[in-house]
Amino acid sequence: MNLKTLYAVLLGSTMSVASLSAQRIHQTLEKDWRFTRADDPASMRLDFNDRKWESVRVPHDWAIYGPFSFDNDKQHLAITQDGQKEAMEHAGRTGGLPFVGVGWYRRSLELPSDLSGKRVKLIFDGAMSQARVYVNGQEVGYWPYGYNSFYLDITPYVHAGGKNVVAVRLENKHESSRWYPGAGLYRNVHLEITNDIHIAHWGNQVQTPIIEEEYARVEVRTVVRNLSTLGQGEIDVITSLIDPSGRVVYKTGASGYFSQHNRDSVYRGHLIAPKPKLWDIKQPHLYKYAIELRQGDKLLDSDTTTFGIRSIKMVQNEGFYLNGRKVKFQGVCLHHDQGPLGAVVNEASYRRQIRIMQDMGVNAIRTSHNMPAPEFVRLCDEMGMMVMAESFDSWRIPKVPNGYNLYWDDWYEKDLVNLLHQFRNSPSVVMWCIGNEVSEQWHPDGSKRAYTLQNICHREDPTRPVTNGMDSPLSVIKNGMAAVMEVPGFNYRPHLYDTAHRVLPQGFILGSETASTLSSRGVYKFPVERKSMAKYPDHQASSYDVEHCGWSNLPEDDWIRHDDLPWAMGEFIWTGFDYIGEPTPYYSDWPSHSSLFGAVDLAGIPKDRFYLYRSHWNKEASTLHILPHWTWPGREGQVTPIFVYTSYPEAELFINGKSQGKLKKDPSIGIDATENDEDKKNFTRQKRYRLMWLNTKYEPGVVQVVAYGKDGRSAEIKEIRTAGKPDRLELVVDRREIKADGKDIAFVTVRLVDKDGNLIPNDQRLINFKVKGAGRFRAAASGNPASLDLFHEPQHHLFSGMLTALVESGERAGEITFTASAKGVKSASITIRTK
Repeated sequence: MNLKTLYAVLLGSTMSVASLSAQRIHQTLEKDWRFTRADDPASMRLDFNDRKWESVRVPHDWAIYGPFSFDNDKQHLAITQDGQKEAMEHAGRTGGLPFVGVGWYRRSLELPSDLSGKRVKLIFDGAMSQARVYVNGQEVGYWPYGYNSFYLDITPYVHAGGKNVVAVRLENKHESSRWYPGAGLYRNVHLEITNDIHIAHWGNQVQTPIIEEEYARVEVRTVVRNLSTLGQGEIDVITSLIDPSGRVVYKTGASGYFSQHNRDSVYRGHLIAPKPKLWDIKQPHLYKYAIELRQGDKLLDSDTTTFGIRSIKMVQNEGFYLNGRKVKFQGVCLHHDQGPLGAVVNEASYRRQIRIMQDMGVNAIRTSHNMPAPEFVRLCDEMGMMVMAESFDSWRIPKVPNGYNLYWDDWYEKDLVNLLHQFRNSPSVVMWCIGNEVSEQWHPDGSKRAYTLQNICHREDPTRPVTNGMDSPLSVIKNGMAAVMEVPGFNYRPHLYDTAHRVLPQGFILGSETASTLSSRGVYKFPVERKSMAKYPDHQASSYDVEHCGWSNLPEDDWIRHDDLPWAMGEFIWTGFDYIGEPTPYYSDWPSHSSLFGAVDLAGIPKDRFYLYRSHWNKEASTLHILPHWTWPGREGQVTPIFVYTSYPEAELFINGKSQGKLKKDPSIGIDATENDEDKKNFTRQKRYRLMWLNTKYEPGVVQVVAYGKDGRSAEIKEIRTAGKPDRLELVVDRREIKADGKDIAFVTVRLVDKDGNLIPNDQRLINFKVKGAGRFRAAASGNPASLDLFHEPQHHLFSGMLTALVESGERAGEITFTASAKGVKSASITIRTK
């Protein structure tokens, strides 16, 4: 494309951004889908009768409705990542939900009566999995990877103004996943109509190579499709820069002649942002790049891309810099499922999840171990949360018999390029991750495969570093994989960080996955001892936060390194939230079917460990949290240790008014002196970060903690009390007002309390739900990883005295009344407005 560029700066322009989309028709295809699990090949046909199929709304996860079963995707293999040497039966590894098998979706399409000079596309944000897409009985495309977004040009297959039907066949194979992947059209589907000459899908690329206090240079690259349809002629390109307030601060124009032999072309230009506002953690200043293609007075196409102005760089022996300042990752790994909602995309759930993580002090999220939904990344852009966008859990060498290895040779580059193109303008995405604990770590050619993937990332986006989650440090040092990576990411084994740092050229190490500490909310085991892979008859783990996996450690084992070693870049803990599947260490102990790794449980209720991380990571708020609960009938006089997780350096503990002594955190505790079994047994490192009264004895009454600031003065007081008899249910909702869009959700925490409002911490009675008015009951979860209660039924058992119910809006404004009731206690109601 040979352009003669004419620049004109229009500061303070009031151009309407909305007008720039006039030539595009975009529709999200949510309603009017039909669904069946019957695999009839005739389902693709235009004239197929689908009236008996279920009517569903997309996004839709067919498997989350259960029932749970021991036989759903029962796997017999050895999990080498977990150190298993021989094959064994895994019953709940993928959640015990019926995601395996075939499902069909059908929907009619309403198209304009005149499509001459138009292109029609279907866009799938994700389809689980092996999607075969048919339009009017003809196959128009196939995409096997269920986590990837893809699009199909269906122009040759549609009928203008006539009847059009899209059908999608999806299939999940047995032993295809290591966790619950969901099933179906679990992310959004879109219809888009453009002119023949149009801006390519994900065709805009925005970079900010120069950022100064007075200005930032914004370089843009736009791919224009189908210029051959123009013939001999001229088009104009008009680009604008819109600042976070919505004001156009820069505008440029360009015109040129185009050869009729050119199919595609690339427009390159630059814009200037005066006095730029930088995108940063919890400071999400967002700009927009708008582009118009015109031929004379005719608008051919337009598009708008949201981006942020911010700088990132890696510095040897120091690590990661954001906007010129050193930042250590206080990150979490998150699987894509949303607990009781399953794998379906829901913005209210995503926003709540990110908000809870921010309260914990989290500044980054790793999308483990797959490509994220676009809504999730957009919300991270808008909320100021950094993202490590991950691509694959396995490469060519398999982890499970029917995993991604089956598609690797033909699909890895296509899938990776789609990820890069989709999110390369998102300011929240600060790093690409090309893999997770891949089996190539032990293969002589593993470094070559990693190098190939990293080069693809650099080719498509040279602005971000690339990492790889490697859990065998010695192996990847030996075969060169760790040295190849721009950022060597180590999963666990922090005791090998020093060894790796001495020989690797980068000069820094990222804890790409850490901790794997185990706990169940409100469950405490005695005696309080550090344990690896501990199992109990109730299928739970102790919330004293002293139990971990065989390959991992406690939080402090990571903190002490990232605090004391300048080249340790920070970490991404496994995990922020519990997720469906991988109920380690209960591999074969049905009905265990959900993880115990989360700092927050499957219901979105924080565990004690949430407050441990919050006390260390959240510098903007004070934390003072006491554990365990203090209702232990039958333990009178027995040793019941009390832990305090606090941001304060010192505290004094009282039981029924009697002092148990003052304790102070010991910042002098270091790495080398505590790298031994005796110090691990004695919780020596924990004494640097936790306050622990290990010999206190239980007596009913009041536990009080007085926290002291750095000046030695009393700063905060907190109490917990022995609970009396169960009296009533208590409701707390995250939002009193939600959108009347048919998909917004209010999350209601249900607590069982005594007459004084003290939580009954050991109650698991059945709670019934009723919803009236302008909404409906959507789902519920308790956070119990061994519960077989179905999420979608309007009843659920408490776990440790609590659960969460989800109330979904209808499509009209009004009020929703939610009521929770149970035998033997007073019920409770709450009102939620829809707007």
